[in-house]
Amino acid sequence: MDVAVLDDVVGTTWNEQLIDELTDYITIPALSPAFDSDWESNGHIRAAVQHIFRWINAQTIAGMSSRVVELPGRTPVIVAEIPAFGAAAQNARTVLLYGHCDKQPEMIGWESDLGPWKPVRRGEKLYGRGGADDGYAAYASLTAIKAVQESGGSHPRCVLLIEASEESGSPDLPAHVEALADTLGEVSLVVCLDSGCANYDTLWLTSSLRGMVAATVTVDVLTEGVHSGGASGVVPSSFRIIRQLLDRIEDSSTGAVLLESANTPIPQHRLAEAVAMDSFLGHQEEPYPWIDGVTPMATGAEAQLNKTWRPTVSYIGADGFPLPANAGNVLRPSSALRLSLRLPPIADADAALEELVEKLTTKPPSNARVRVDHPESASGWNAPDLAPWLRTSLNSGSQRSFGGPLQIMGEGGSIPFMGMLGDRFPAAQFAIMGVLGPESNAHGPNEFLHLTYAQKLTSVLGSLLNDAVSAPS
Repeated sequence: MDVAVLDDVVGTTWNEQLIDELTDYITIPALSPAFDSDWESNGHIRAAVQHIFRWINAQTIAGMSSRVVELPGRTPVIVAEIPAFGAAAQNARTVLLYGHCDKQPEMIGWESDLGPWKPVRRGEKLYGRGGADDGYAAYASLTAIKAVQESGGSHPRCVLLIEASEESGSPDLPAHVEALADTLGEVSLVVCLDSGCANYDTLWLTSSLRGMVAATVTVDVLTEGVHSGGASGVVPSSFRIIRQLLDRIEDSSTGAVLLESANTPIPQHRLAEAVAMDSFLGHQEEPYPWIDGVTPMATGAEAQLNKTWRPTVSYIGADGFPLPANAGNVLRPSSALRLSLRLPPIADADAALEELVEKLTTKPPSNARVRVDHPESASGWNAPDLAPWLRTSLNSGSQRSFGGPLQIMGEGGSIPFMGMLGDRFPAAQFAIMGVLGPESNAHGPNEFLHLTYAQKLTSVLGSLLNDAVSAPS
């Protein structure tokens, strides 16, 4: 394979096609089903799927066939099959390339000239919801395959799978995977471009992903609000009761999660990775948009472990509270909080959810009515040992595209599909990478795609697919 031609095809495709495609894609408010219960009638997910599918069909890739697969009541998936090419013509290996096209909700806090559905380019950054998480993945994956073919390289059989429910925990994906069992075949390498990077100067490979449990806890004490002057001191505050319940699952002074099922030992090699990552980055402070004077919960390697191998709970939504400007002197009848519990990669998410519900609902203070609604659970993923050929390929690609060696990191987010695939294909290798680096702010305001990093990552992927042809069986 002529790597100079590979890089030229990748660069040309990004500059002449992909930036424009992603600019248009960002304008589509394709909220994941968890945030748009009427997604089917609203049509935004379908529009995002069709936008990507149209581009796929326009590509000249040898032997490719593509289709949109629909199952009743579920979000669609895009599937593209590309047969083995070049020297790999008789190779039985299958590479699965994964991505998603659904998006997180708008959130508040966007800069005045930015917005979730308003694509804006500033130098190397393309702002807007979903470009980095994870709209670019389909385009980058097929561009890498096209570049391999046009540069005289080879690649194994490839299957591109783009889903539309990942931001909801991928509830629709298991049914699609079962329906596509014959299409997927026996997968030996999984490529996912939905992960993160610790900087934009280095190729980062994800070694683990946290699991997640989410639920809404509601405390009811009255059938309607009453005057706080006449009732406080007699009627227990629903918010105070919810605070007491939360003390059962989290130490409020340290943030430590108290659920036994949510805590697991950290493997020694993952501890070593966190230390190595911190050393490589020069012990820098976590690059978050800090308010002046705020103290991090941890620094250095401990910060890396906190956000990758230790459980945490975040309170991501509330109900039953009027805005402060509209708040009268009323003792409210109920309080509700949405909890997001991140779990270590090897924790059992179903067991953690069961323990969470038990802790919140058993013998509630003041005999208040407590319910836990809209539960979700998805276990994490811990990568198998990296095959020597895969490490060599990624390191070589990193040296060529980034000018330095491959680095490895745990990731604090969740990609439910990876755990599912790990169980289904226990002998498979995984190359989990992504563009979600410092300040890219996926899920939040001012999300951006770092275009230069995405282009370099595409070139690395092309080299990886070419190298996969000669990988040991």
